Amino acid sequence: MSLKLTHTHHRDTYPSISPTKPSLTQAGKAILITGGGGGIGFEIARSFAKASASRVIIVGRRAGLLDEALAKLRDEFQSGTEFIAHQADIASDASIASLWELLHSQNILVHVLVLNAAQMHPVGSILSMAKNDLMKAFDINVGGNFLMASTFVKQTLRPAGLQLFLINISTGCIHTPVAMISAYTMSKAAFTGLLGHMADECPVKDVQIVSFHPGILYSEASSRIHAQDAFDWDEFALPADFSVWAASQEASWLHGRFVWAHWDVDELKADPDVSRQLEQEKGYLKVGVQGLTAAT
Repeated sequence: MSLKLTHTHHRDTYPSISPTKPSLTQAGKAILITGGGGGIGFEIARSFAKASASRVIIVGRRAGLLDEALAKLRDEFQSGTEFIAHQADIASDASIASLWELLHSQNILVHVLVLNAAQMHPVGSILSMAKNDLMKAFDINVGGNFLMASTFVKQTLRPAGLQLFLINISTGCIHTPVAMISAYTMSKAAFTGLLGHMADECPVKDVQIVSFHPGILYSEASSRIHAQDAFDWDEFALPADFSVWAASQEASWLHGRFVWAHWDVDELKADPDVSRQLEQEKGYLKVGVQGLTAAT
């Protein structure tokens, strides 16, 4: 699965998005990552630690997995970054409320929210799905993520004028649908589209919002659907480091847009056609129905 907007198509990290790059520093910031106990979420936590984040909070449903991840992070990064793990379920409004209440009670302001948790099931043809299973995917991938995002933006500890960063780990299936995971694809598309509208309401100086396709990764979730030799898998370091870049001023021009981690960020920014379309087309690199212009 490949959609190229730049000549260079990355499958691993590269210098422009390196978390050790001075312009991408996350020093002084607290980062919250949902689905942070394993796979891409864990690797994103590592990348933010490499970028000198002051605090990294990983959230997930499975306490055992979180404990293992926390031990690994503390062992690898023995100074500079504080790591916190908290069990929470973004399918539960009460669990989300409890998470943010706990952070507030500990005087923790989250500067960067990475929405990585997602519901992959049900797997199957559209007409084989039960309504409850279909709606569960939307309840988590849209409803749970929306509540996380809105609560993040409304943090009462946030000083006036402080810019926040919201990163949405989306999927390339929005552009190139994969059979048998329609509920996942459409719910991820819906939430990515919703964030595009949120960005229209929130100026980038208030909350910078970037959604991206992380690549083809052999994770626990993908292993349930595909054999390990099904694809030439990308390296986890690519989307992990891209997350840090997306949470920096260098990505401000992509506010509200949806891009692929594969695309070279320098080529994107230097491309006059991309710049022109971003300026002239409100829907460019956003999720929605394109091609019609409203009557004026």
